Amino acid sequence: MLIDFNKAKEVTMPGMNHGTGMMTAKMYNEWKYDCDERFQKLKKNEEELNRIFIHIYGLEEELTPEEEDQYVTVRKADLKRDIKSFSSFAVGCMFGRYSLDADGLVYAGGEWDESKYKTFIPDKDAIIPITDDEYFTDDIVGRFVKFVKVVYGADTLEENLKFIADALGGKGLPREVIRKYFLKDFFKDHCKVYKKRPIYWLFDSGKNDGFKCLIYMHRYQSDTLARIRTDYVHEQQARYRTAIDGMERQINRASTSERVHLNKQLSKLKNQAEEIRIYEEKIHHLADQMIQINLDDGVKHNYAIFQDVLAKIK
Repeated sequence: MLIDFNKAKEVTMPGMNHGTGMMTAKMYNEWKYDCDERFQKLKKNEEELNRIFIHIYGLEEELTPEEEDQYVTVRKADLKRDIKSFSSFAVGCMFGRYSLDADGLVYAGGEWDESKYKTFIPDKDAIIPITDDEYFTDDIVGRFVKFVKVVYGADTLEENLKFIADALGGKGLPREVIRKYFLKDFFKDHCKVYKKRPIYWLFDSGKNDGFKCLIYMHRYQSDTLARIRTDYVHEQQARYRTAIDGMERQINRASTSERVHLNKQLSKLKNQAEEIRIYEEKIHHLADQMIQINLDDGVKHNYAIFQDVLAKIK
């Protein structure tokens, strides 16, 4: 299933039989054709209802029965939008909001039921790092690749990742394109779909991408920030120190022509390391408070509590 977040309905994506299919352009086009047929059929039905009501109330002089596409209650297929929606559904499965073993919304607070997740297991601590390189094996890209593998199978994994990357656009290898999407655009898209009331919160150190991670608001606990700080921020700081040391040794051995490029990389790493150092102090201050939230207060109120360490909602 693929969630249509704009209308809170589920639609079927091609090949989403666990481990048995490939999301090819051909399969997508077949699914697109089915979507378009449903769209045109519903549009025709809605226009016929309009004609009936216009006739009943004698409004022929004032109204026409034609329905604009944007007001038809199902959507046409759109590859880029649908792949983004698929990515959002994957993140929902990572957090346990959705499950490949149950229809609809599975968890939005309350008692956690592990028995609802068999095919794809949600993230244990509900903290998913987003980095510009593969610093964590279980970062959002690693988990997304695993999700695609579980849904469509190992044999077609690389073809499916390429199909997804091509739909998202951008240059580079499929995993690089997917990483860039999660790093730069996923949260912006999420905020648009949820009308600036995100349920996935982006912890963000700043413009240098020193540190980013997503959490699911409904799985927030009072020690979540402490775990982000000790298990992820501190780990990322250690990785930057190692990377900087390695880069400096590499520069010392490099030729003059190579040093320009390497020094640029070193400068980026140092900027990220400094950014995360400052960020660690901010998150430390909040983590020590062991803040509790009330979901009934809503997204806007709760998000504002952590605004110093969260990405701005645009």
